[in-house]
Amino acid sequence: MPQDADQVKDHFELFRGDEYKDMLAKKRSEFENPHPDAEIERVKEWAKTEEYKDLNFSREALTINPAKACQPLGAVFAAVGFESTLPFVHGSQGCVAYYRSHFSRHFKEPTSCVSSSMTEDAAVFGGLTNMVDGLANAYNMYKPKMIAVSTTCMAEVIGDDLNAFIKTAKEKESLPEEFDVPFAHTPAFVGSHITGYDNAMKGILEHFWDGKAKTAPKLERVPNGSINFLNGFDGYAVGNLREVKRIFDMMQVEYTILGDQSDVWDTPTDGTFRMYDGGTTLEDAANAIHAKGTISMQEYCTEKTLPFIAAHGQETAAFNHPIGIEATDSFVMEVARMAGVEIPDELAKERGRLVDAIADSNAHIHGKKFAIYGDPDLAYGLAKFVMELGGEPVVVLSTNGGKAWAAKMQELFDSSPFGANCKAYPGKDLWHMRSLLFTEAPDFLIGNTYGKYLERDTGVPLIRIGFPIFDRHHKHRYPVWGYQGGLNVLVTILDRIFEHMDATTNVPSKTDYSYDIIR
Repeated sequence: MPQDADQVKDHFELFRGDEYKDMLAKKRSEFENPHPDAEIERVKEWAKTEEYKDLNFSREALTINPAKACQPLGAVFAAVGFESTLPFVHGSQGCVAYYRSHFSRHFKEPTSCVSSSMTEDAAVFGGLTNMVDGLANAYNMYKPKMIAVSTTCMAEVIGDDLNAFIKTAKEKESLPEEFDVPFAHTPAFVGSHITGYDNAMKGILEHFWDGKAKTAPKLERVPNGSINFLNGFDGYAVGNLREVKRIFDMMQVEYTILGDQSDVWDTPTDGTFRMYDGGTTLEDAANAIHAKGTISMQEYCTEKTLPFIAAHGQETAAFNHPIGIEATDSFVMEVARMAGVEIPDELAKERGRLVDAIADSNAHIHGKKFAIYGDPDLAYGLAKFVMELGGEPVVVLSTNGGKAWAAKMQELFDSSPFGANCKAYPGKDLWHMRSLLFTEAPDFLIGNTYGKYLERDTGVPLIRIGFPIFDRHHKHRYPVWGYQGGLNVLVTILDRIFEHMDATTNVPSKTDYSYDIIR
């Protein structure tokens, strides 16, 4: 199967050649022991039925393609939001390669993260030596201002004690005694990436506010008028954080972003490599204890962090990935109340423009049925916005959503006629979603890149919103929060609706009576 050096074929052409076709056909017939085509078709059709759905939903001991990632991924996300901070994962190299590649494929930027490189001997005897040597190497090679430590399954199963290990590493002079090393235990076999974010963020704040892992006096809180902001685990961190900062500046609010990933995952190409860029300064992270209050944009991402902050005397407020008019109204009014400021006229104009855009496009979304999946806060925010647009979120699924989330979703459905026939599915995976797409027959699916296989299998068109988005570029640069973000989500939904309309009405003299120039 030779290639021509003057015209190298890419995979779009290469694997369509006769040689490859013959090779794959031979492999299937001689080695795959295939079933007859008729039997395959029979099972395929049966797998679309209510009978199969009932069997699918009765399974207990098997998860198929969950719509979530593991805790350490969220811990790395939290860590990179702080100035010159190097995430250090106590576990194997393979795990950390997954975290780096996952973020790099979504944000299209390199993601720095190191590992203690635990192997079989560490799994038997413990990873203390790996921690001592790893922290020394990380400190000396990469010159961070802070190293944030989290764990993987291996370290958690054998019970490695991060606090003790870090103290021992400092005693052995792997790094200076006063060097900042916050930590969090993030076992990957429970919870998800949002749990890992929560554990890591709480660990970082505990480190600064409660005396650097109990080695220094606790900070005494002196309340001021500033506001802290937590974005939670957010695939749109670059665009969303910049939009939130713009809104805060417009409202003249004094604020601190606790974990600002917007620059590290959006560095310029100008001849200078930035291993660390932007991020919340360590001084600001410590001084955040003095704020009047803290706002979380994602309730289920901060279930431990917000109570910790409240216990330090601050007001707290939590939202559910606010998208659209009503959700953004609530966020803006809470910021104004907490900070004691007025809402500027320019922000009110932005709201009016979004209202106008929705009114322009309502007829194309009204009555459409949507299936939605993703993290619990994102799924809630999207469902609320879809209902605001006149759509019906008939299926809302969250693998890492629990009973409390499902109850909150039901309250949302009950609040509007557009939620009358809608149902939330906590703890379910994308194979469950496949059954629901066949039996509930929604018009569109909203979710991350992995939904493209559901689209191919079921024929339900995919609208890509969520994390990760691997097969489309630069979505993370555009906000989905605020009135501007709501407009972006509206356009994303409309574009896919119009694309689908054109693709299904373009047969000359048969369906092209709906192949319109004006939509």
